[in-house]
Amino acid sequence: MLALYIVLALIVVFLAVIVIRALRFRPRQAPQREPEAVEFDKDAAINALAALVRCKTVSSEDASKEDDAEFEKLVGMLPALYPNVAGVCPMQRFPGRALLFHWKGKTAGEPAVLMAHYDVVPVEEDHWDKPPFDAVIENGVMWGRGTLDTKVTFNGILSAAENLISQGFQPENDIYFAFSGGEEVNGPGAKNIVDYFASRGITPSLVLDEGGAVVEHVFPGVEAPCAMIGIAEKGMINLEYSIDSDGGHASAPGPHTPVGRLSKACAAVENHPFPMHITKPVAAMFDTLGRHSGFVYRLIFANLWCFKGVLNGICKKSGGELNALVRTTVAFTQMQGSKAPNVIPPTASMVSNIRLNPADSVDSAREYIKSVVGDADVSLRVVTCMEPSPVSRIDCAGWERVSSAVADTWRGCIVSPYLMVQCSDSRHYRDLSDRVYRFSAMDLTAEERHSIHGNNERIRLETAKRAVEFFIRVMKQC
Repeated sequence: MLALYIVLALIVVFLAVIVIRALRFRPRQAPQREPEAVEFDKDAAINALAALVRCKTVSSEDASKEDDAEFEKLVGMLPALYPNVAGVCPMQRFPGRALLFHWKGKTAGEPAVLMAHYDVVPVEEDHWDKPPFDAVIENGVMWGRGTLDTKVTFNGILSAAENLISQGFQPENDIYFAFSGGEEVNGPGAKNIVDYFASRGITPSLVLDEGGAVVEHVFPGVEAPCAMIGIAEKGMINLEYSIDSDGGHASAPGPHTPVGRLSKACAAVENHPFPMHITKPVAAMFDTLGRHSGFVYRLIFANLWCFKGVLNGICKKSGGELNALVRTTVAFTQMQGSKAPNVIPPTASMVSNIRLNPADSVDSAREYIKSVVGDADVSLRVVTCMEPSPVSRIDCAGWERVSSAVADTWRGCIVSPYLMVQCSDSRHYRDLSDRVYRFSAMDLTAEERHSIHGNNERIRLETAKRAVEFFIRVMKQC
C-alpha cells in the first residue's frame, strides 16, 4: 500500500510540474512604443514595380531559352525609375547578372547588405487569368510573375533608398544593395558579390535576403499573424539511386526487376524518416510561438523534455511544414527505366530531393540513406548539394534592426526566428557573417503563398507599399 501511495504522489508531482510549467509559459512582455510614421511616394513605388514586372527576366537552366535583352532592359531602366539612387549609389556589375549598389554612410565600419533577385521562373501563360508580364492592376491587386518572388523586395529596397535620399538622409554606416539575376537557377551572381566583399575585407553587420513572411495559421494554436525571420536555412541534396541489370525481354523476368528493387528502396526510405532534431532556430521558434498557443499546446511546448516523442509522432504522421522544421526530409521526384514497355532496363534510376536539417550533413545523410536502403547493388550518387547554413545570432544589433522594423511595420504580429526550409542566395554569406537573416517583406495569405512559382502570381498593392515602408525602417537604423 505504501508503494501505491508513493506512485500516486509521484504522479501528482509530475502532473503539477508540467501544468505549472505550462501556466508560466506565457508570452514575454515586449516594450511598448509608438513607431515613427513613414512617408514616401507610394504611387511612384507602385509604378516602378509595374515597370519591373513588365520585363520578362525569365531564367532557365538552358541559357538559350533566356532573353538577354529583357534583363538588359530592366537594368537600363533603373536610373529612370530610381534617379536619386542612380545619382548617389554607384552600381557595379558582376558575372551572373549581379548588380551591387553602394550607398556610402557616414562611416564604413558596420555595413549592411540588402538582397533580392530580379530573375523569375517560367510561366505557362495559358493557365493564367491575366497576362503574366503586363502588370495588370485591378481591385487593388497587381498581377504578374515576380510580383512576390522577388521584384517586390527589389523595388522595396530601391524605392526606400530613393525616398530617403530625396529627404537628405544618409545612413550612419555603408549600405550595399546586392541583386542577382540568376537566383532561380543557382547562378553565380550572389557568390561573385560575396567574393568581392571577401577580397576587400568587407564584413557585413547585417545581411537581409528573402525568406519568411508575415503569415497566419502557421503554428498550432496561434491565431495572431506571425512574422517568420529565418536565422538559418536547410541544406539540399539531389541524390540519384541507380541499379544495373542484364536487361532482357519482359516476358521472362527474374524475381526482382531493377525498377522493383528501386521501388523497395524508395519505400524503405519513406518508411524510415530521418531522426528528429530540434535545432537552435526551431527551439527559438517553439519558445516564441508556443507561448501564444492554447493551453494544450503550451503543455507540449513548455515540456518538450517530456513530450518530445509525442511531437515526433505528430510530425511524422502529418508531414508538411512542421515536420520539415524538425528533421531532414526526403521527397522522391524522378524515376527512369526502360525506353520500351516490354524491355527490362539495363539501368534504372530515381532521384530524391533531400532537405538537410542543420544537425545533418551531406555525408551523414548519404550514409543514413545507404543504411536504410540496405541493398549493396543500389548505387548512390550526389548530383548536386549544399550544406545547411550556420545559425545566425539573435543577440545582436542586426537581429534587433530587422525584428523591430518588422514589428513597427506589421503592428500586432508575433516576431519569431525560424528555420527556412528552402534555399536562398544568402547561403553564400555563410563564411562572411553570422548575422544573416531571411525575411520577405510581405504579409501573405495562404493563396498568395501558393502562387509563388505557380499560376496567377499577384500582390496586393498595400503589401507592396508596406515592403517599401519596412525597408525605410531598416535603412534608418543602419
